[in-house]
Amino acid sequence: MAGKKIDRTKAESALEVVRESPTIALITAAPALVVFGVLWWLLGFGTALVFAVVVALIAFVAKKVI
Repeated sequence: MAGKKIDRTKAESALEVVRESPTIALITAAPALVVFGVLWWLLGFGTALVFAVVVALIAFVAKKVI
């Protein structure tokens, strides 16, 4: 693997696609929003928020380690 850096051209292209069609970003985020909504409904907002933060931290740490 050459490196873990994001290619600037690819990042700008992806950002341009999201600017032209924000629906794509919404469709991509939909499963996470559904899980957050279900947790909020079942356990309350605080618990759902804590769960989201913990999952984000685990993903961040896993990305840094791997």
